[in-house]
Amino acid sequence: MGKTSKLSEVAKIAGVSPITASRAIRGNGYVSEAARTRVMAAAAQLNYTPDMLARRMRGDKSKLIGVFVNNYGSLVLHEITKAISQEARRIGYDILIFNAERFDGPGRAPTCDMLSKLCDGLLLLLPKGDDGYLDVIERQRIPAVFFSFDARDVNVPVVAVENRQAARSAVDHLIGLGHRRIAFIAGSSGTGQSAQRQVGYTEALAAAGLPVLPELMVEGAFVQAGGYAATEKLLALAQRPTAIFAANDEMAFGAIDAIHSKGLKVPGDISVMGFDDIPTAAGVFPTLSTMRQPLPEMAARAVGEVVQMIEGAPPASKKIAFPMALVVRNSTGPAPAVAA
Repeated sequence: MGKTSKLSEVAKIAGVSPITASRAIRGNGYVSEAARTRVMAAAAQLNYTPDMLARRMRGDKSKLIGVFVNNYGSLVLHEITKAISQEARRIGYDILIFNAERFDGPGRAPTCDMLSKLCDGLLLLLPKGDDGYLDVIERQRIPAVFFSFDARDVNVPVVAVENRQAARSAVDHLIGLGHRRIAFIAGSSGTGQSAQRQVGYTEALAAAGLPVLPELMVEGAFVQAGGYAATEKLLALAQRPTAIFAANDEMAFGAIDAIHSKGLKVPGDISVMGFDDIPTAAGVFPTLSTMRQPLPEMAARAVGEVVQMIEGAPPASKKIAFPMALVVRNSTGPAPAVAA
C-alpha cells in the first residue's frame, strides 16, 4: 500500500477528509482536538508514518537540524552536542547526528546530500578545514553554521572562541606565577584551533621577553594518550619545563599522569594548564586550571543563526567569537625556586 492510499485509509478510519488527516499528522493548519486524536489513533493502528523526505521535497519543514561531527569521541564534542541539543529542543527542533572521519570521504557524499535535504539546516562541529564538503555547503548555500572552526575564512557563519586571546591569557597566568620555561602541547591541525592557540602561546612569551623554543612545543593530537606521550618527551629534556600549557583538557590530563608517573608533583614541580573546562577538569587530581568555553551561550548563538537562515534570513557570513574565562584551580602554582 502506497503512502497516499494509506493516508486515505487513516482518514477513513478517523472519519475525516484526507486533507484533515494530513494536517493533523503534519501539525499544520487547524484541526480540532477530537479529530486530531482520532487521526493519530488511526495512524497508530495502521502503523502510518509520513514520508519526511517527500515532505521536504514539497517545501515543508522537517524541524530537524543536522549535526555533522568529525570523529565523535572527544569529551568536548560530547559537551558541545549536549548544549546544542538542549537549545534546539528548547525552540522546537530535534537534532540528527551524523559522524564521519571526513564528509567528502568515499561513500560519504551521498549520505551528506541526503541528510542536507532531510534537515532544515546543518551545524558542523569542529569541521576539518580541508574537507571538500565545506566547499559544497558554501557553493550550494545550504543553511549551515560551523562550530569551533578557525582554519580559514568561509562564507558561512562561524561560532567559535577567541582561541588566540584565550591562549595568551592561559600563558600569562603561568608567567604571572613566575614560570619562564613554559611548554606547549599542540592538538591536531584540522580545525585550525590548535594553530591559533599556539600563536597565542608564542605571543604571550614574546610579550614577556621570553624565548620561543622549538623543543618546548610538542604535539598531542587532542587526546589524553597524546598528552601523556608529549609530556614524556618534555620530561626527557636536559632542562625540563616548569609549566605545561596543553591545547585542550584531555591532553592536560595526560600530562598530569605522565608527571606523576615520574614521581614528580603537580604543581610543586611542574604546573599544568588546560583549555576547554570540560566537567572532568574539576574532578581530576589535582583539579585542573584551564580556560572555560561558554558552551550554552555558543550553542544558543549557533542554533539561532541556523534557524534564522532556515526562516529565510541571509547568512551572517561572519565569525562570532566568544571570550573565554580563566579558571584557576590546583594544577598551577608558583615556579619552583630552583628553576626560577
